[in-house]
Amino acid sequence: MPDDRDPQAVVRLLQLTSPALPVGAYAYSGGLEHAVAAGWVQNQAQAREWITGVAGHSLCALDLPVLCRMYRAWRRGRVSQVQWWNHFLAASRESAELLAEDRQLGGAMARLLADLGIAEARGDGALEAPCWAAMFSLAAWRWGIGETDMLRGYLWSWCENQVAAAIKLVPLGQTDGQRILSGCAGRIPAWVDHSLLLDDDAIGQAAPALAMGSACHEQQYSRLFRS
Repeated sequence: MPDDRDPQAVVRLLQLTSPALPVGAYAYSGGLEHAVAAGWVQNQAQAREWITGVAGHSLCALDLPVLCRMYRAWRRGRVSQVQWWNHFLAASRESAELLAEDRQLGGAMARLLADLGIAEARGDGALEAPCWAAMFSLAAWRWGIGETDMLRGYLWSWCENQVAAAIKLVPLGQTDGQRILSGCAGRIPAWVDHSLLLDDDAIGQAAPALAMGSACHEQQYSRLFRS
């Protein structure tokens, strides 16, 4: 069966999800560093459980459905809707670190996209304090990446960053990390399908350990990561 995807869009998706994207995502563990320090995550199995748990109960229930709504709003030229969901996502962050991470990544991405000629990302635009999902969805729309591919790429990029953090923190071997990533890859299509079925009223995460871990990390004595 021939592949009907735009070849340029596929390449752009690889660019958007690359660890080489200069936004500083490598500096954040998203609460995983405290989970390791507290003894919640001590081996490959527990790292896999943590990563898939956060993906399934937080990203799929919050970030992904908001991401697709932002994408549709950018496509329709409704920046006010993007801003509404941007505020919604910020209000859903349960610790100061998670909110700062989201806004710092979003700000770095906005500067990058502005430098690459995407006018909607400029500082004088209508979007205030853009979060990561707002700029990720903007790039996906402007680069012709399909909605489902965007969601899969967003999840993959997050999983890859979490595995990279786990390799340093637990620590794990490179092969252990690839085993976790392989497991995530097998679940990403179902996670995306689930996120697409959620109505507006059903959007919201349930990840108390993530909230506690990220809040505790703010006062952690020794840290490698910013979250």
